[in-house]
Amino acid sequence: MSNPSGRRTVVAAVPRKPPFRKIEWLERDIAVERRSDGVIVLKSRIPLQSYETHVPALLAKWANEAPERTWLAQRVGADRQWCRVSYGEAKRTVDALTQGLLNLGIEEGRSVAILSGNSIEHALMTQAAMQARFPAAPLSPAYSLMSHDHLKLRYLFELIKPAVLMVQDGPSFEKALRAIDLTRVTVVHVARPCDGIKSVSFVDLAATPVTKDVEDSIAKITPKTIGKLLFTSGSTGMPKAVINTQEMMCANAAMLMQGGPRDPNRPLPTVLDWMPWNHTMGGNAIFNQVLIDGGTLYIDDGRPMPGQFDETIRNLREISPTNYINVPAAYAVLAAEMEKDDAVCRSFFKNLTVMTYAGARLPDDLYDRMQALAVRTTGERIVFYTAWGSTETAPGSTGTYWDTERVGLIGLPLPGVELKMVPCGSKYELRLRGVNVTPGYLGQPDLTGAAFDEEGFYCIGDAGVFVDPEDPSHGLIFAGRVVEDFKLTTGTFVHVGSLRTDAIAAATPVVQDALVAGQDRPFIGLLAWPNLHACRQIIGKPDASYEEVVKHPAVTACLKRGLEAHNASSHGASSLRIARAMLMVEPASIDGNELTDKGYINQRAGLERRAALVERLYADLPGDDVIVLQ
Repeated sequence: MSNPSGRRTVVAAVPRKPPFRKIEWLERDIAVERRSDGVIVLKSRIPLQSYETHVPALLAKWANEAPERTWLAQRVGADRQWCRVSYGEAKRTVDALTQGLLNLGIEEGRSVAILSGNSIEHALMTQAAMQARFPAAPLSPAYSLMSHDHLKLRYLFELIKPAVLMVQDGPSFEKALRAIDLTRVTVVHVARPCDGIKSVSFVDLAATPVTKDVEDSIAKITPKTIGKLLFTSGSTGMPKAVINTQEMMCANAAMLMQGGPRDPNRPLPTVLDWMPWNHTMGGNAIFNQVLIDGGTLYIDDGRPMPGQFDETIRNLREISPTNYINVPAAYAVLAAEMEKDDAVCRSFFKNLTVMTYAGARLPDDLYDRMQALAVRTTGERIVFYTAWGSTETAPGSTGTYWDTERVGLIGLPLPGVELKMVPCGSKYELRLRGVNVTPGYLGQPDLTGAAFDEEGFYCIGDAGVFVDPEDPSHGLIFAGRVVEDFKLTTGTFVHVGSLRTDAIAAATPVVQDALVAGQDRPFIGLLAWPNLHACRQIIGKPDASYEEVVKHPAVTACLKRGLEAHNASSHGASSLRIARAMLMVEPASIDGNELTDKGYINQRAGLERRAALVERLYADLPGDDVIVLQ
C-alpha cells in the first residue's frame, strides 16, 4: 500500500487466532418479550428434545445396550488401583439393593439418606433408592465430619425423616451417628460397622435375591415421583430440602446435552470429576449427563486444595477427559503443572472438547494461559463453557452454547426454560420458569410460596445484565446476589457479586475468596482468604503456614499489585475502587455459617462474624496488616 507522499506504508497483519475445536452448538434463536413495565422475558424458540421418564431408565438402557462398558471407576485400597463397575454389573447390583430396600417395608414418604462423599457404593445406593421410589437424600459430609455441634445434621434429619442411612465407613461417622436419633432407621455401612450401633453391611444388602417386586416398583415411577432431596447451602439460615422430581432431572440433562451435543465420531464421554454429589452440579449436571450419554465417570478423590490436587494430576496422567469441569482455583494449579509437564498436558488435551468452569469467574489471564497450552498441544483452542442455575433448577437453566472468548457470562436460556428479567437499578433481577424448576421445598409450604412470583417464576435471587442491550444473543453477565448489594456513605451503590469476582480474579493467584465490606462506610474494603498453595509457591516455602504467607512481603506485594490494577481499570468509579485490603488467617467456618457445605461464602454472615477485622480495616490509623491501595 502507498500514500500520497510516495512513501511505502507497511500495515501489520493481525495474527489469526487458531480455531476452536469444533462443537455443533445449539442455535441461538431467542424470543425476546419486552413489557411496558421494563420486564424482559427470554426463551429459546427451539423446543426441548424428548427425554426419559426417569433416571433409572438411563441405567437400564446402557445395561442393555453396552453391558461391558465401564460406567464408574474409583481408586481403592492401599495400592490405589482403579476399581471399575460396568453398566451391566451396576444394574444387577442396583436391582439387588432395590429388593433389599423394598424388603425393609419402608412406609411411603420416607427417604434414603447418604452421609458419605462420592463413591461407587453411593452411586449404586442412589439408583436403588430411586428404583424403590424412596427419595435419595445425600447430605453434605461436612455436616458430619467438620461440624462440632452437628446442628444442621440434626435439623435435616428431623426434616426428611429417613428410613435408611448409608455411611461409607462407620467409625469415621461415629460422632455424627451418635448425635442423631436412629430409632426406626436402618443404618447401612460399606467398609466397617460402628461399634455399638446396629447396622447392615452394604455387601449383604447387595446380595439380596431379586424378585418381580423390583420390576413392579420401577414400573410405578412417574415423571412427578421424587427422585432426590438436595439441600440448599444454608447461606440464609438452615438448609432447605429441595424436591427434585424425576422429570426435573431428566429434562435438565436433556437441556444441557441439547446445548452442545456430542459428536458421534469423537470418543465416548469420559469425565474425571470430584464435585460432591450432595451438590446439584456434581450430583445432577455432571452425573446425569454421563449417564444419559452412556459415558464413563472416573471419581476423582483429589481436590483443588493444598496437598490434595496431586491426586487429580496423577489421575490426569492416565485419564484423557472429553469434558473437564472444575473451579477456577483448580485450573490455576493445573495450568502451572502443565506448563512444566508436557506429558500431563498431552493427556489432558488429547480428547478434550470443552472445558467448564463453575463457582466463580475465571480470571482472564488464566483463560489465556489455558488456551496457550491447548494451542501448543493440539493446534486448536478449547471452548470454556459455563452454565447458571441453582439447586431449585436441577441445576442448568442457561448456558454459553457458542464459541465465546469472554469469561464471566452466564449465557442464554436453554430449551424449555423461560428467563424473566425484572429491572433492579442498573441491572435485572433474574427469575426462572420451566420443567426443570422444583415444585417446592419438602415440608415447608410457606417457603415454597415465597420462592415464586405471581406468574410462577422461581425467584433465584441473582442478578444479571446484557452484554449488549441491543442484541440479547450475546448473552448475559452475572451481576451478583441482589440481597448482598449495599450503599457507601456517599450514596454510591455497590454491586457486591460482580465486584467480588472481579477482585478475586485481579488478585489471582494469591486470593482464594473474599468478603466485600463497605456498608455505610466511606469506601470499599476487602477481607481476603489467601490461596495457600499459590502463596507457598510464591515465597518458595512448601510448608509455610497461613500466618507466614499473609505477612510475607512477596504475597502482600502481589495482592497490592493486582488490586491496584483493578482500581486503575475502574477509571475512578467509587463503586468499584477498593481502598484497603487485609489477608485473613482463620479459614471460613461452617458452624459459623460463613461457609456453605458447597464451599460458597456467605457474605453477610462472614462480615458479622469478623466484625473486629472490619473495624481494623476501617481504623483511622490502619495497622501493618492492612494494605492501603493507591
